[in-house]
Amino acid sequence: MARATGQVLERNWKRGRGYAIRFFAYGKRRYLTLGFEADGWTRDRAEDELANILADVRRGIWTPPRKDDKQSSAPDSKRPELFGRFARGLVAAREGQVADGTYSHEKWTLSHLLPFFANWRLDEIDVEAVDAYRVHKVKESEARRNAIKAGRPLKGESGRDMRPLSAGSINKTINHLQWILSMAVEYKLIAENPAVGRRRRLKEPRRPPVYLDTASQIEALLDAARELDCAAASQCRERHAAIASLVLAGPRAGELCNLQWRDVDLANGRIFIGRSKTQAGLREITMLPVLRDSLAAHKARAYRSDPDDLVFPSGTGGNRDKDNLRSRVLLPVFERADQLLGAQGHVPLPRGLTAHKLRHTFASVLIACGEDPHSVMRQLGHTDPAFTLRVYTHGMARSKEERARLAALVNGEWTSSAGEPPVRPRQLHTKDYETPIITALQGLGGCARRPEIIRVVQTELASRMSALDRERLPSGMPRWITRLSKARVNLIRDGVLKADTSRGVWELGSATGGVAESSGREPAEIAP
Repeated sequence: MARATGQVLERNWKRGRGYAIRFFAYGKRRYLTLGFEADGWTRDRAEDELANILADVRRGIWTPPRKDDKQSSAPDSKRPELFGRFARGLVAAREGQVADGTYSHEKWTLSHLLPFFANWRLDEIDVEAVDAYRVHKVKESEARRNAIKAGRPLKGESGRDMRPLSAGSINKTINHLQWILSMAVEYKLIAENPAVGRRRRLKEPRRPPVYLDTASQIEALLDAARELDCAAASQCRERHAAIASLVLAGPRAGELCNLQWRDVDLANGRIFIGRSKTQAGLREITMLPVLRDSLAAHKARAYRSDPDDLVFPSGTGGNRDKDNLRSRVLLPVFERADQLLGAQGHVPLPRGLTAHKLRHTFASVLIACGEDPHSVMRQLGHTDPAFTLRVYTHGMARSKEERARLAALVNGEWTSSAGEPPVRPRQLHTKDYETPIITALQGLGGCARRPEIIRVVQTELASRMSALDRERLPSGMPRWITRLSKARVNLIRDGVLKADTSRGVWELGSATGGVAESSGREPAEIAP
């Protein structure tokens, strides 16, 4: 591509001496009047403006100004406001006032709107301009698609491949444009909002609904989750409880990821959703029996189950996000469930299944089992029962046999089609190592080296260790020794062991009554 060039022109008009620029952009010769000396324009300022415009042309973000220079339609407007400055200010002011996801979405829409509208005055944006933007985004998306097909995808500023935009994504940017212009109307910067109306949007293709429509598919999901939880090599043992919660309680993905044990009332069979995106979303859900059993079993084996602990933490103990939930929990279950359904001769799970589609299934299960629309609406966190029925009531098979099968499923009475899963060997909990460590140190005078502690603890717990405890990890270290090290870290945190000891030396701290200080025993030298 040839380098964009141009020149500054000095002209004498009736109003006085002024400046203009002439340059090439997008294959055309352009002429743009800048202003008069009386308005503060100088040769240097005109040169700077030309350099800025040529830089925008090279980046492909310059847009030609409107030919007409009509005055602002707002009666109180003295200086026309540029869209770019106005939109950036609106979005920047929203940080901290809206959810992080909303703020990120608004910045994303600006990344599409600003290259086209940044230098337009608000009063210049009319219906024709909005339609031109829509056509521009369609052509841009098609160019991206063709580049990908040719094996030479276009790159963004971050270096990532630029994917084509769907009709829905383009419409989302126009929706945000409508909101920005509605604020301009409220501030009396423009008289009307040109982005209003369905004709300004693209027609989005109708997508077939995605939902589970038979009890056999739900059973396959739960069977697959149980099987994966029980696999000896599994690092995630909460898939059954997570899947059961999504299908039989209907939380949103974010609500599930933020759920704490204080929100789960197993005694009375209730789940409290206290961190939701809407006021109606703050709600109480009645646990179905099968979900109650699953959550009770999950809590019994959970590493941390205090009231403020997360019900479904990530592998590192922190908050999951929707992407982590999908990749680590849902996708493996979906894949295994399809295998189970195929082996039984059933239709596989529908394409496009997500955590939110499982929420749809919860509504359909309740309605198929006789729940009234108002109850379904309340447990989903909606305000309009007609909306709940319209959006979430799908074509669940409702024969007499299917209703009976669904009722047996939600009451925890159905028999797994995959049979009983293999019994997972019980693995010693980290806490199981804490008392043997303390006992060993007390017997060794309060201070000892790590190999000596390992030998004593191994002797103490040998009868309780399973094959899973003795299994060697990829590092070559037996699993139980890694648990032993984690137990030491917990004891140091609680003040039971000292943290500031020599490398390889374990010593009791003040929390055990000062055994270490009173002993005066130096650790014995032990050959590695």
